[in-house]
Amino acid sequence: MRQLIEDLEMHRSALQARLDSQKTSAERNRLGQFATPTQLARDVLTYGLSLLPETMPIRFFDPAIGTGSFYSALRSTSTGRPVKSAQGFEIDPHYGEPARALWQGTPLDIKITDFTRQTAAAADSKKATLLICNPPYVRHHHLNGAEKIRLQSAALETAHIRLSGLSGLYCYFMALAHSWMSEGGVAGWLIPSEFMDVNYGRMLKQYLLRDVTLLHIHRFDPNNVQFDDALVSSAVVWFRKEKPPVDHHVMFSYGGTMRAPTLTSRVSIHDLRCSDKWTKFPKYGPSIEHEGYRLADLFAIKRGLATGSNDFFIVDEAKANSLNLPWRFLRPVLPSTRYIKADEINADSAGVPLLDKRLFLIDCDRPEEEIAREQPVLWAYLQTGVERVAPRYLCRSRRIWYGQERRPAAPIVCTYLGRSDHERRPFRFLLNNSQATATNVYLMLYPQPLLAKQLMLCPGGMRSLWQALNSIERDTLLGNGRVYGGGLHKLEPRELGNVPADSLAALVGLKPKAWQLELIGKTAT
Repeated sequence: MRQLIEDLEMHRSALQARLDSQKTSAERNRLGQFATPTQLARDVLTYGLSLLPETMPIRFFDPAIGTGSFYSALRSTSTGRPVKSAQGFEIDPHYGEPARALWQGTPLDIKITDFTRQTAAAADSKKATLLICNPPYVRHHHLNGAEKIRLQSAALETAHIRLSGLSGLYCYFMALAHSWMSEGGVAGWLIPSEFMDVNYGRMLKQYLLRDVTLLHIHRFDPNNVQFDDALVSSAVVWFRKEKPPVDHHVMFSYGGTMRAPTLTSRVSIHDLRCSDKWTKFPKYGPSIEHEGYRLADLFAIKRGLATGSNDFFIVDEAKANSLNLPWRFLRPVLPSTRYIKADEINADSAGVPLLDKRLFLIDCDRPEEEIAREQPVLWAYLQTGVERVAPRYLCRSRRIWYGQERRPAAPIVCTYLGRSDHERRPFRFLLNNSQATATNVYLMLYPQPLLAKQLMLCPGGMRSLWQALNSIERDTLLGNGRVYGGGLHKLEPRELGNVPADSLAALVGLKPKAWQLELIGKTAT
């Protein structure tokens, strides 16, 4: 019997590979079709069965079954426990029909239809006690407006979750599957870990803390990507369909496997309710609410400008000269950090960075008729982008398609993408002594009025702040950001602004924040 199970899994794996090869990567990406590897499926099922009471019959359910990797894993790991029923849905006949043929003669019933449009059985005895699913990873921009409205309405009716329009399809799957589960049943969802950090994940996290008993969240090391064809940081979310106890604690684990993780900790649901970011567990632990300065108190942090087409709007010095573009409409702009060796950027007398790669942004907001009349060389160049660049979304949404955002040079800029696996500093803070602006590969830090006033009294204060920024513990920055597959970390402006900054404030002589707030209160009265 064991050999038959292994042989069938070999056939299923080969079938999966063949079916995947018949689709392009773009097609599978659009439909969120990323198959679960055999060993990962078996690890998930083994752990899931350990959570299911021995007295509870196994009624297996997978609402995005594909070729049946989890059902195959159930057959190999159920250790003799009888499977009372097994059901799955698959929307794509390309996978569904061959899977039906493969599992013919087994208890698995595969329905080839859209799970999100189906209705669960009314009787609890017909509902799933073990729900295991790797739902389709379809980003929100692949869902049209009408589909989002339908899914949002269904999620609200089924699980009382008011999901954001930015939610991926996997969030709707989790909400709609609620009615398919038996009371006391166990669910394991293999999903992107991003829901733990982003705004659209808030309602899903509320559901996990309010309507079910969240048991365990295991987050895989992002440097160890679980899917060969999807660079996402993955997690497995386990819960039981019952209300949580008042003093409930949730197991968080990281790295390794669910049964042998690298790090573990138990976190109270109170701490989870108070935490915007769950990916900091278990590595960073619950954070005490910081009442002092944060970077956002000292700096207005903005993303660098988005040009709409860097290849068109940004030219190097040689090209600018060869085209004889008017210098009055060219602004220096920083190149990517691979062309910036030192963390301090110096400039010539015109404010242009002293770098080997000197780039300039075409920055003009004059009307077309004026440019055509007064700047024929620039006009001729802009005409080369009318068909190729002007119709792009960002350009066509502007008052003038070639006009750029107002992003003056910032004294400090920061890379907002970095890797934790091999870099001592995933994020670099650069002291910008030039007049160069920056594109959206950087975050730009402008002094807030409070800091600007203090810097006037503190010569050299900006340099001290820059050095202190580069001395911030890497774990502090990583813990405030988010992570993707392959170990890629990202800091959004708001996330960087949330970093504690009492030590930086003290460097420029700012009084403790409580004193500042008291002073502001007295001034207001």
